[in-house]
Amino acid sequence: MWVPQLSEFSQPMYLSIADALARDISNGVLNEGDRLPTLRELATTLNVTPGTISRAYSEAHRRRLVQGEVGRGTYVLNQKQLELPASNSAAAPLNLGQSELLDLSIIKPYSETLEYWLRGALVGMAKSTDFARALDYAPDGGHPAHREAGAQWLRHSLPDAQWQQVVITAGAQHGLMVAMSALTNAGDLVLCEELCYPGIISLAHGLERRLRGVPMDGEGIIPEALRELCQREKPAMLVCVATCQNPTAAIMSQKRRAQIAALAEEFDFIILDDDIYGFLATDPSIKPLSAFAPDRSVYLTSLSKSVMPALRVGYIYSPPKLLSRLTSMVRSSVWMPSPLTAQLASNVITEGLDKKLIRIQRNEAAGRQAIAREIFANFEMKTQPYSYHVWLTLPEPWTSDEFTMLARANGVLVLSGTQFQAERSGITRCVRLVLMSPTSQDELRFALTKLASLIDSDPRRYY
Repeated sequence: MWVPQLSEFSQPMYLSIADALARDISNGVLNEGDRLPTLRELATTLNVTPGTISRAYSEAHRRRLVQGEVGRGTYVLNQKQLELPASNSAAAPLNLGQSELLDLSIIKPYSETLEYWLRGALVGMAKSTDFARALDYAPDGGHPAHREAGAQWLRHSLPDAQWQQVVITAGAQHGLMVAMSALTNAGDLVLCEELCYPGIISLAHGLERRLRGVPMDGEGIIPEALRELCQREKPAMLVCVATCQNPTAAIMSQKRRAQIAALAEEFDFIILDDDIYGFLATDPSIKPLSAFAPDRSVYLTSLSKSVMPALRVGYIYSPPKLLSRLTSMVRSSVWMPSPLTAQLASNVITEGLDKKLIRIQRNEAAGRQAIAREIFANFEMKTQPYSYHVWLTLPEPWTSDEFTMLARANGVLVLSGTQFQAERSGITRCVRLVLMSPTSQDELRFALTKLASLIDSDPRRYY
């Protein structure tokens, strides 16, 4: 079996494997028609994931070194047949190296194992006896069976969740839009963390709501600052991410959640509890923020971060008095979320695949957090043991915008802290780095090492 001889680590593992393959073909170690090891065989030998090998073989195919055929595997191509004639042909494009950027800008789950599990779920859905209900219109709020599956998912955080209070949405962003549209009016004041998910900012302005950021500390929103804002103006809604907040990764204590809920009661505003990262909590016994004020809170979650981004299904849990407004807004916005997608999500939940995938994601996140802590040991960084991202403070004289621009020029995408400012309040030295996007931990280490090296340099040398 062919085993690549890898050089000293200086690039992502999949590129090193592809380079070793090209070298062995050039040196005659591998010849035309030689069959390469399977993904699993080579992954086991090199102690990497099958996804890394798949990416290496894809890169080798792009370079026209190998060809894959169903049933035969991956084999070496005849390189002489691929050479262009010396004349009467267009010149081959000059390869100036890899243009692919290492993307640490989008929060998403580790994807290398998802295809295997979801392929089985898709096949199972197609064979199930209740598949027909996924092919028709669904009633307001979603099909009862899909809402029951949603309630089952919610019971991880809300043990007494009832399916009758579940509204299915086309993902968490759609859920945010539904709740903000249905429960507030144009011109209303909507509060959120002073550093918040950019989707909240664009949504509030798109719906013509007045958005105001509430000052934060290490746990998130500061109750005293929230009270001060409420005394000056009357908010209609507070949008809050109480667990693994995006971007600061803050987690509110139980005491802090109770304080925020008490202020919602005192000043009569609705809490939109965005708990999309609740499954990453370090202490699962801490109840969601909405549980402290259930009659004036809307709880929101989805499967995009825990299962897969393409599974655009979200779940709103609402007090009965708000249900009709929420279901009406779902109908007005998309008529209904896809029953086909809701059926797949229901199968994933009822068959217990969600729990298995959550374990995979938490374990992978913990491993990647360890890499980040090692590489950024000398820098100020906020994160959590199972968080998908870190909030990194750059040393002076860096600013987040110039660092983001230079990181991109060096092949790594990150997000500047200014994009998270609810009110664009000024210059920041923080950037958000997503750890789960790279296909392997080796690729992540490579990307973070590049960033650490850039941080250690003087930004004035790039002026």
